[in-house]
Amino acid sequence: MMKLKVFSILFFFTMIVNAQYSLTGKITSSASGEPVPNAEVWNKTTGKLTVANENGEYQVSSLKEGTYVFAVFSYEYEIIEREINITQNTEVDFQLSPLAESLSEVMITNRREQIFALRKLRKVEGTAIYAGKKSEVILMDKVAGNLAANNARQIYSQVVGLNIYDNGDAGLQLNIGGRGLDPNRTQNFNTRQNGYDISADVLGYPESYYTPPPEALREIQVVRGAASLQYGTQFGGLINFRFKEPVPDKKIELVSRQTVGSYDLFTSFNSLSGTVGKFSYYTYYNYKGGKGFRPNSEYDSNNAFAHLGWKFNEKTNISFEYTFLDYLAQQPGGLTDFQFYEDPDFSNRERNWFDVNWNLFNVKLEHQFSNRTDFSLNVFGLNATRKALGFRQNRVAQADDPNEPRELLVDDFSNWGAEARVLTRYDLFGEESVLLLGSKYYQASNQQQQGAGSAASGPDFEFANSEFPDYERQSEFEFPNRNLAFFGENIFNITNNFSVTPGFRFEYINTEADGFYKNIIKDNAENTLLNETIEDDRKFERSFILLGVGSSYNLNASNELYANFSQNYRSVTFNDIRVVNPSFQVDPNISDEEGFTSDLGIRGRLKNFLSYDLSVFALKYNDRIGEVLRPEERVNAQGELEETGRLVRFRGNIGDAFIYGVETFAEWNIRNSFFETAKDYQLNAFVNAAFTKSEYIESDQVNVEGNEVEFIPEVNLKTGLNFGYKNFLAGLQYTYLSSQYTDATNAPQDKDENNRGIEGEVPAYGIMDFSASYTLGKFRLEAGINNLLDNSYFTRRATGYPGPGIIPAQPITWYTTLQIRL
Repeated sequence: MMKLKVFSILFFFTMIVNAQYSLTGKITSSASGEPVPNAEVWNKTTGKLTVANENGEYQVSSLKEGTYVFAVFSYEYEIIEREINITQNTEVDFQLSPLAESLSEVMITNRREQIFALRKLRKVEGTAIYAGKKSEVILMDKVAGNLAANNARQIYSQVVGLNIYDNGDAGLQLNIGGRGLDPNRTQNFNTRQNGYDISADVLGYPESYYTPPPEALREIQVVRGAASLQYGTQFGGLINFRFKEPVPDKKIELVSRQTVGSYDLFTSFNSLSGTVGKFSYYTYYNYKGGKGFRPNSEYDSNNAFAHLGWKFNEKTNISFEYTFLDYLAQQPGGLTDFQFYEDPDFSNRERNWFDVNWNLFNVKLEHQFSNRTDFSLNVFGLNATRKALGFRQNRVAQADDPNEPRELLVDDFSNWGAEARVLTRYDLFGEESVLLLGSKYYQASNQQQQGAGSAASGPDFEFANSEFPDYERQSEFEFPNRNLAFFGENIFNITNNFSVTPGFRFEYINTEADGFYKNIIKDNAENTLLNETIEDDRKFERSFILLGVGSSYNLNASNELYANFSQNYRSVTFNDIRVVNPSFQVDPNISDEEGFTSDLGIRGRLKNFLSYDLSVFALKYNDRIGEVLRPEERVNAQGELEETGRLVRFRGNIGDAFIYGVETFAEWNIRNSFFETAKDYQLNAFVNAAFTKSEYIESDQVNVEGNEVEFIPEVNLKTGLNFGYKNFLAGLQYTYLSSQYTDATNAPQDKDENNRGIEGEVPAYGIMDFSASYTLGKFRLEAGINNLLDNSYFTRRATGYPGPGIIPAQPITWYTTLQIRL
């Protein structure tokens, strides 16, 4: 009997200690009494954010007994704050006062920063978990830069440590990397829009030929390598483009942006958006055209998008999205170092063309089983082609011979997949824990053909193998692959301030290559000695488990310590398996890469004047695929391997690398520091700096072990100043990257006239950009100058298209945009 009493007392005491309550209510307009949909309720005491539904109803769960400060925000209403004492389940309604007058651009920006200043993803968003991960969010309405031309160094200026290729093609392709990962077509990130894949082939060819226009985006989410558990195996992590959502309070809204600029740049972006009852939509059409700053560099692009949504009820939504892209670009080719320093505007390629056609489909179902359990299902597909045509010789300085056939590469991408997620909240040891479980099925059937193109000069993408039967680089392959993944993460809230989030991902991958390639041997007089067809049938089946764990400790409502460790894995691409490239030779035994990523940092906000993120990271990269210079080998007429007598870049598993560094970001609100009452002014300064070291710690290749890892500048700096007065906003940004190597042998820069331009250092460079905007009613005028100091520099040495060779970056350019919103 005594034991029962003791147990009852302990149980009652535990219930009191662990009791949790909820705050519910409705948010309405004080003027009309109508609900304020999608208002944001921020618990300033805990740092958690809750979004009201379409009827203005909100619920904040898992509150312990105590006093909390809540702030309520909606764009067209005054911000209110209220202190609420929670001792039981509590109901509080908020009435927001409509803004007395339309706000200036500066005041709109200051209001948003006053309350949220969010630069990281919340611990839980929808059916995704980001607790303990290094995440960054680019809020597009805060970006000061050339959006029409997708200027990446301006758009991603506050994302730490990114290495960016500058192509000068109005941003048709995004080329970003980081932490030693090749930036080419963002191939080392899992690239998504609105949560679904958009790259050519997630496993077999993870390159992004399509990039959403920044003018259509609400935000860009970047999650580093710890995203591997939820989003796949890439070392870089996740980049997710989130489009603007349908306007909730209008049947139709038109936004039209027309841009002109240097070198015949013209872009036209036009969107329609609205909500009619349960139906909502967001659509746009975007045209880009120009000639580029070098000869033979014109481009023409058409891009369209449609989002159609239907809200069945408060718990169930379904949406359909379709994306279309078609562009044709003439490519001026690459340069040797000698050619670049003699005349960076030079081009000796007149017949090189590149064509992309992209068709993306997605259906998304979202359902809320209860206030604590959410479900989402994405079913997506891609039907696309990529065609590259041109004179692509290893000897970059060699002039284009108009009588010679051009090389033609045609890739057809066809894939589909489905990803389902369930996220549920439950109580454990008096705290709310969060469990995410998901699965993904992916299937692709891709085709690639390589051979002789015509000897004409225009964009003729028809094969001419019968006309040139002895053309050396011929192949035809099918690359089917299948992927099945199961993943899960769980936030264990040990205390109200400390959480641990372990996770796993199981992967099954089956990659195949079925086709043939030509082995053609010629003598020095170009007479054909051997012309044989070699069948090649490979199957690479594997399965594995990735593990990871993250942790987060809230120092207070505004500052957080975070740490994570996640295993990573990157599949060999079919481009590595079989493409005959005059610039490099691929190891036939090339295999997948594996390793881990780890972060440790502190981030947050000091009062209302400083946002910051300071972290250290480490990345272990085993069996890293890279390139070294070595003698070329080929099969002779007797079927034996022999050296050809020339050096080539050899691509294979070069060795194990270790990369580590410090990444820092700080944004100082100077206005709030010294003249907070000057509400019509804005003055912010930011510093984004990454300091990175690297080393190949083990390698079987000659002259690699102990070298630095390629694509890593030791210093990567972006800093700037943003100024505003009423409806005028302006920004000045400086970007500096120290020198970096482009291959594992750390080949130095060679300015000799006979140099190929494919290997060597990328010298240090610095660039300054200026941008400004002015808003007047429904109109907005934007203008700017990129590369303000007119520096001559380059960011990449291409091994294939758009080279081979050095790809010069743009000189000084200007742009101006006129926007109207109706």
